[in-house]
Amino acid sequence: MSELSFDEINEKYYDVLKEIGNIGAGNATTAIANMLNLKMNMSVPNVELMPVEKIESAIGSEEQIVVGIMLGVETDIDGSMMYLMDLPSAHHLVNRLMMRDPDYDADFDEMDMSALKEIGNIISSAYLSALSGLTNLTITPTVPYISIDMAAAILSVPAIQFGMVGDKALLINTEMGDGMDISGYFILMPEGDSYEKILSALGMPV
Repeated sequence: MSELSFDEINEKYYDVLKEIGNIGAGNATTAIANMLNLKMNMSVPNVELMPVEKIESAIGSEEQIVVGIMLGVETDIDGSMMYLMDLPSAHHLVNRLMMRDPDYDADFDEMDMSALKEIGNIISSAYLSALSGLTNLTITPTVPYISIDMAAAILSVPAIQFGMVGDKALLINTEMGDGMDISGYFILMPEGDSYEKILSALGMPV
């Protein structure tokens, strides 16, 4: 697979990548809907494999303040992953969970941060569960970390915190909610031959 460009990989394995995005986003939407006791819809995810260094430009402004939930991935594959969402999406989720006024947008306190960490953990686990179910690989997450910072600063964390040395990132962009008001990015960054393991487990030649 090393002879293929990222464009060729995205074209050749588009259906596989899209299925990962669809099932992962579906699982995440169901998990959040159950947590908030709401009926939620989901947009069709946009899924793409890209060089790690291009993630910042793919998600928008590097100076945008976002909430990032980060964790390591272990066992059959190694790497790191994160879930990013903008501040309006984060406030929307926390306000629903805390049964506050929808327009409440004060700085997050310690309880809010705990709630966001749990929400991010549920969403991330839903995506990893989807990937594990599709591949029959054992994928174990580490304890998650949460940060609120500029996108560029948060995206620099995996290389420092988890020793991420891979060059590929699976980026899944989706919107969910009763009014599609929760926008987020799931980013999986496999190390070494982990991406090849995922494709092989899905029956794809690599």
